Amino acid sequence: MSLALVLGGARSGKSRFAEGLVRGTGREPVYLATGQAFDREMERRIAEHQARRPAPWRTVDAPLELGAAIRREAGAGTAVLVDCLTLWVTNLLFAERDMEAEREALLATLRDLSPKSSVVLVSNEVGLSIVPDNALARRFRDEAGLLHQSVAALAHEVHLVVAGLPLRIKG
Repeated sequence: MSLALVLGGARSGKSRFAEGLVRGTGREPVYLATGQAFDREMERRIAEHQARRPAPWRTVDAPLELGAAIRREAGAGTAVLVDCLTLWVTNLLFAERDMEAEREALLATLRDLSPKSSVVLVSNEVGLSIVPDNALARRFRDEAGLLHQSVAALAHEVHLVVAGLPLRIKG
């Protein structure tokens, strides 16, 4: 199995870089979208991402049940791109899900993937900024950081993208 984690700030180029990793596998690309279009800005961002991914990309919405979607879509002939983990964390927090249980379930899914699977996970590195001024934002930052540490420990490759420039930090 090939498992890669791509981290970066907002508009850092992390998704574009991750898409390149998936294209480089030569497999059928599957995009697992965790974002939900709750407003016009998010609709625009989703449309931008979709425009960058013409055929043969297949998009699967996975705002909450990410582990199940990965299990269903990851196989010998596909390369799965999850974009992104921080939106998934947001969705889970708003749905009042058990964050520890959800994190552990995702990690179990990643550990149990076939050796022939190829999965690239994208996430926003939010722990490098100011300390948030409210409890929900601090919890979000903390949950994202815990998830990143756990996924990075499993990943074969970890990349940090800054200003469109990728830096390999593992693998």
